[in-house]
Amino acid sequence: MKKEIKLLQEYMKKHHYDAFLAETADDHQSEYVGDYFKVRAWLSGFSGSAGTLLVTINSAYLWTDGRYFIQAEKELAGSGIELMRMGQKGVETLEEKIAHLGKQLTLALDLKTVSDAFVSDFVKLFPEARLVHDTQAIETLWQDRPKRSCEPVWDYDIAYCGKSRTDKIHEVRACMKQKNAAGMLLTGLDDIAWLLNIRGNDVACNPVTLSYVLIDMQHVTLYIQAAALTEQMKPTLIKDGISLRPYDSIFDDLELYDAGCLWYDPKRTNAALIQRLNKQTPLLKESLPVVLMKSVKNEQEIENTKLAHLYDGLAITKWMYWLKETIQNHAMTEIEISDHLEALRAANPSYIEPSFDTICAYNANAAMMHYKAHPESQAVVKNEGMILVDSGGQYLEGTTDITRTIILGKTPDIYKEHFTLALKSMLRLQSAHFLEGCTGLNLDILARGPLWNLGLDYQCGTGHGVGQLLNVHEGPNGFRWRVLPNRNEMAVLQPGMITTDEPGVYIEGSHGVRHENELLCVFETENFYGRFLTFEPITYAPIDLDGVIAAMLNEEEKAALNAYHALVYQKLSDHLDDKMKVWLKHYTRAI
Repeated sequence: MKKEIKLLQEYMKKHHYDAFLAETADDHQSEYVGDYFKVRAWLSGFSGSAGTLLVTINSAYLWTDGRYFIQAEKELAGSGIELMRMGQKGVETLEEKIAHLGKQLTLALDLKTVSDAFVSDFVKLFPEARLVHDTQAIETLWQDRPKRSCEPVWDYDIAYCGKSRTDKIHEVRACMKQKNAAGMLLTGLDDIAWLLNIRGNDVACNPVTLSYVLIDMQHVTLYIQAAALTEQMKPTLIKDGISLRPYDSIFDDLELYDAGCLWYDPKRTNAALIQRLNKQTPLLKESLPVVLMKSVKNEQEIENTKLAHLYDGLAITKWMYWLKETIQNHAMTEIEISDHLEALRAANPSYIEPSFDTICAYNANAAMMHYKAHPESQAVVKNEGMILVDSGGQYLEGTTDITRTIILGKTPDIYKEHFTLALKSMLRLQSAHFLEGCTGLNLDILARGPLWNLGLDYQCGTGHGVGQLLNVHEGPNGFRWRVLPNRNEMAVLQPGMITTDEPGVYIEGSHGVRHENELLCVFETENFYGRFLTFEPITYAPIDLDGVIAAMLNEEEKAALNAYHALVYQKLSDHLDDKMKVWLKHYTRAI
């Protein structure tokens, strides 16, 4: 058993715990977390962004989803931790495993890292069990634990976001009035950043700041680490009626809260916060309006994000040209290839950082959906096979997310067949026309259908919402074939929402293919049957035609690909030199 697990088990014995739960979460239920909060990764050695670790006195189990099965199997090898492949036949759920430990078990965990909804469900399922809020176990055992991040917060100008913080607060209060809520508690870092037009750097690749917000009809209080507030930001926020309080004082203030009905999202609010409330406080437990407001981009945001995608498309296109030329005479590592793309993005003055860790995966590595190259284990890339690169950038104008799979030379026919199959899937969804009222659940079959027809699938969603200089994964819109209780991404699609379209084929031990564009939902027409919507692709970079088997595409799919490539050439060509323009013309030619 891994030494960190052994240390925890000894601690558990001393404190008479039957089990200890470590989630992949910070105090804000964030998807990606700062180093201070990577408890599950420290204990288990599994570095993926999604996973739950349950440690008992004699055993340990880690649950993760299909994106990470291959990666988790490798990273957990020799650790003594059993991998629990979520959603697979015969695999126990976390709740089923806990049930086997006994009705009166004692489960220890940090209640700040689980949601109020999790605790409510746990109590219903295991009424005789005892939950212990333990924050000292990890503090005691993880002796070189990184410090909690406290980076400066900065003002996101209205020229980029299109609406003032005071206007947004006014709209939130109007929603509160409709629901008869006297107060609202916001704990989602991206929700707070959007509402107050602030950005930070407390989570890598996610420009957010550790904070809470409490709103009533007279006051807005921002709970934030004092050192994160610059001398410029303090008066800016105060001028707009924002009161400033120390980050951790939210717990004490909630004990004193008496304004009336408090609105909060039990799925996104940590349990430790809610347990500090007076038990008599009236509560409204449902998703916050900020989530939907944030997902529907305004005209200024749309204009800016298209500009960000233009910048990004130019970087991607220059990178594709460089890669195809260079690899013919010079083998490179995955990291070298990834670093070159990063350098091209960074050359733009508006560029801030990646929007997530770049996935640069050659041949068999591409079968791992969220693969990350490491210096000691990365592949050497040659002029054969293909490489999948999923990457994105945070620009002042917006957030991008794009995947391109590139043919590097002689490639097995099956690779190209799967390349074209995934392309069919992407184009079918990108070309959708649908009635207003549809969700991503209604449309997912358009992408997944061509794979299902051949008995294939990909074990993840087809797409997710994207923030505006915010989190690259943003609800409540998304494409998925089934509802998952822990994911809020099945909202009705509305004009202004941006969602990725990224189906793929993944063959373990062999290869992986993914194509990804971002789609802007737009109004198309209205008639007797209702309002029809469609998608406008806002990702501008060529699909590698070297991988396309034209005979596998029907006439509609060819027309869609040709129209997309005409758009890419129109957007990018005037910004390229003559040699690269000729290259782009060839790679956006009609087929």
